[in-house]
Amino acid sequence: MYYEDTDAGGIVYHARYLHFLERARTEWLRMLGFNQSELKALGTVFVVRDLNLKYIKPARLDDQLMVLTRIEKVKKASLIMQQEIWIASSDGKISNESEKILVAQASIACLDAHSLKPKAMPQEISANL
Repeated sequence: MYYEDTDAGGIVYHARYLHFLERARTEWLRMLGFNQSELKALGTVFVVRDLNLKYIKPARLDDQLMVLTRIEKVKKASLIMQQEIWIASSDGKISNESEKILVAQASIACLDAHSLKPKAMPQEISANL
């Protein structure tokens, strides 16, 4: 964690977790071979429709965090993702000494980039899920 992510007591500010979750979803999409700007140019955007967070334990200054992201359910024009944030072990991985500090469930909608109305997920993406 960086100083800019924390409050005066060295505790990560609660809203910063939203940034970490968003970055993990973006990186997950990149790992599938897609990036947000290319998708938008092709007329597709993904937006968070609903987000549920359960804070378990705070992260602190200098903690190294790891975000796990997995698909729970895929629909025609949306998907539900489960995400967990962990304090990584000293080697930067999740191990027996790691601690889960946040659990999130995100409902993600697929929209037409111009009208912002729901649209079916592109076949190239849904086939990779």
